[in-house]
Amino acid sequence: MESAEIRRRWLSFFEERGHTVVPSASLIADDPTLLLVPAGMVPFKPYFLGEVKPPAPRATSVQKCVRTPDIEEVGKTTRHGTFFQMCGNFSFGDYFKEGAITYAWELLTTPVADGGYGLDPERLWITVYLDDDEAEQIWREKIGVPAERIQRLGKKDNFWSMGVPGPCGPCSEINYDRGPEFGIEGGPAVNDERYVEIWNLVFMQYERGEGTSKEDFEILGDLPSKNIDTGLGLERLAMILQDVQNMYETDTLRVVMDKATELTGVRYGSDHTTDVALRVVADHIRTSVMLIGDGVTPGNEGRGYVLRRIMRRAIRNMRLLGATEAVVADLADVVIKTMGQQYPELETDRRRIETVAVAEEAAFLKALKGGTNILDTAVTETKAAGGRILSGDKAFLLHDTWGFPIDLTLEMAAEQGLSVDEDGFRRLMKEQRDRAKADAKAKKSGHADLSAYRSVADSNGITEFTGYTATEGESTIVGLLVDGVPSPAATEGDEVEIVLDRTPFYAEGGGQLADQGRIRLDTGAVVQVRDVQQPVPGVSVHKGSVQVGEVTVGASAYAAIDLNRRRAIARAHSATHLTHQALRDALGPTAAQAGSENSPGRFRFDFGSPAAVPGTVLLDVEQKINEVLARELDVHAEVMGIDEARKQGAIAEFGEKYGERVRVVTIGDFSKELCGGTHVRNTAQLGLVKLLGESSIGSGVRRIEALVGVDAYSFLAKEHTVVAQLQELVKGRPEELPEKISGMLAKLKDAEKEIERFRAEKVLAAAAGLAGSAVEVRGTALVTGQVPDGTSADDLRKLVLDVRGRLDQQSGAADRPAVVALFTTANGRPLTVIATNEAARRRGLKAGDLVRTAAKTLGGGGGGKPDVAQGGGQNADAIGDAVAAVERLVAETS
Repeated sequence: MESAEIRRRWLSFFEERGHTVVPSASLIADDPTLLLVPAGMVPFKPYFLGEVKPPAPRATSVQKCVRTPDIEEVGKTTRHGTFFQMCGNFSFGDYFKEGAITYAWELLTTPVADGGYGLDPERLWITVYLDDDEAEQIWREKIGVPAERIQRLGKKDNFWSMGVPGPCGPCSEINYDRGPEFGIEGGPAVNDERYVEIWNLVFMQYERGEGTSKEDFEILGDLPSKNIDTGLGLERLAMILQDVQNMYETDTLRVVMDKATELTGVRYGSDHTTDVALRVVADHIRTSVMLIGDGVTPGNEGRGYVLRRIMRRAIRNMRLLGATEAVVADLADVVIKTMGQQYPELETDRRRIETVAVAEEAAFLKALKGGTNILDTAVTETKAAGGRILSGDKAFLLHDTWGFPIDLTLEMAAEQGLSVDEDGFRRLMKEQRDRAKADAKAKKSGHADLSAYRSVADSNGITEFTGYTATEGESTIVGLLVDGVPSPAATEGDEVEIVLDRTPFYAEGGGQLADQGRIRLDTGAVVQVRDVQQPVPGVSVHKGSVQVGEVTVGASAYAAIDLNRRRAIARAHSATHLTHQALRDALGPTAAQAGSENSPGRFRFDFGSPAAVPGTVLLDVEQKINEVLARELDVHAEVMGIDEARKQGAIAEFGEKYGERVRVVTIGDFSKELCGGTHVRNTAQLGLVKLLGESSIGSGVRRIEALVGVDAYSFLAKEHTVVAQLQELVKGRPEELPEKISGMLAKLKDAEKEIERFRAEKVLAAAAGLAGSAVEVRGTALVTGQVPDGTSADDLRKLVLDVRGRLDQQSGAADRPAVVALFTTANGRPLTVIATNEAARRRGLKAGDLVRTAAKTLGGGGGGKPDVAQGGGQNADAIGDAVAAVERLVAETS
């Protein structure tokens, strides 16, 4: 049975039993505690927590998931993969244990001809949580599973949570006995390779808190209702139904391995090491395609780094398998064709996905070359210092600057006989991640416990947003936090977070910055609002400070936004929609939005593009936008069903989570997008849009920055002033300026080249005299000296090599060791280049060692190859001492 058919049967089975079919959410998690969706229930988490009312009491989905904690195990076991599909059925206060168990058994054991999966009931083993007598009784008495095939396991195995605060509960797992060829008898408690878990039934009834491990966490209390969350691993079931040895040999992954063997010539099944590499490639390439398909782009932080690490592991393994050419395009093509049967959007978005993937491969292959040079230098320095461990900061530099995954650094260092300070590396990585998480958390929740906001929502419901039609209005304070702690009152000078029952303030979201303004109380108290966030869905938290008086919970208030700021942001947001559509018209649908920020009078817009947008195209886009402004098109918003919005051609943004009812913003006949932001009423209100330019912000992603309205006019006015000044300077008309200035620059460049030539000739003219000044130091010809200040590093290097060549050509000097060490100062800092000939290196005189000695004396550092090396320092007055240090080392070594 193919994977696509397994998916179809799952959804059909539960839809027939009253479950609402929910499409897979994006892999980009709509949860501040997660980078990516790691479990099928994540999109349903707000329903389990009671934060949002579920759309139906029963639901089912096949959710795309990515997990990377066990990335090192990928390819080594039968069941570890980074991307997987989790088939789930969910009950929100409807059926509980008996219903979930009955459905699971029915679907698994019903014959294939009757719509089930046709598994042999005698090969199914059950595990339950230690004290879950109720579940065991259902399995024995209701289903008829013999007691000897039911095992009780502890919290580590049969108590489920996402690993972070949230819903949790005991679970019961269904395991399939693959037979004696996979190990000893004894059930899943003894052998989880033979008895493979295929379906986990979670009886979701508690909320967990923070913890240090999978077993060590606090139970905060009961959830609002008893719920069911089950998960069946599609790939694991496919492994059984397709009768293959492991998940990598199932239909959606085997084709990728076959393509990898075709590209490398390595046969699958011939060697364990190459088999593991092929499995890694298949798994990682599929994961990469799915992540890019959902809008993730490679980067050095967050989910972008997850993608980058996975892609680069795949590319590296292809290199280890013998691939010498680019391979990602061919591998991605196979994934898109195969997974496109289940996710048609992959085919629709094929061009963008392949562009991003190929660009990342090219970048990594280039980085591999540059990073290798950095690593070689670090290895040389470590060995020269007598060390056997490459420092953590060097490994971090390779990761952060060159994109080297740590395992690549480990492998390449091992080839040079060194280990790596992994603890130091991971400490630096953790510090970087902690800083990023702290910034994001502080931005969203102001360091407050989210339970405080949930409590407000439970007591008062969600905040009613009135800002689409009103800019001020009466409201009531229903929640108050002072310095992140719930409080009944706040006084002048306090930093506060206020929740109102209704508000005209727009909370930051969808790329639009939050409103600012004031909240006034009947008592005369005033709160200056500088930011508004929604740390939990639907609850708008107004952050600011008490300017005057006392603020209390329950007090009546009057909220008013800064109208000028709102109007400026609205102009920017509407301009963003126009820019998006104009870009798609010019570049095609692959120019999809990848992010934006709408602030007063300006905006930035990120979009997918394989290369820079030509200046002429950018001018055309800008002209088209301003032509739309002149058409005075009306802008209106309408709430409709998500299916109707799609039928109307409304554009949705990558990574955004949409409910069944969505808000569609339409600009005349030009643009239609799903959007919750605020906008102008007519395009004429924008006045003017000026695109400042575009640049790269990541592989396959470009960014446009632009000004709107008065800000755009001010920019053009300044440009006009500059042009007028240039006209006066060069005595030409505006249209002549580029040619005249280009001519001046060309003449200046020619003059600089001529000066450089004269200077280089003057420096090299000293070579003969320097070679003649060589002194004998225990049989080694040594030339030292200081050349004129301002000599460039490149010219100094040429001079040193010239002198070394002259020494080798002198009469009777065929096998005479020679060392040339010259110094100069540039911008007040000392610089040295030292070279040795082959005879000197045979005596142990290496340029790198000599440079390090000299540079240390100069108060700096340096390095290079044994034949030529370069260094520098801070203390130019120490050049004489550095020369003496070199002379001593030559004497000691000769």
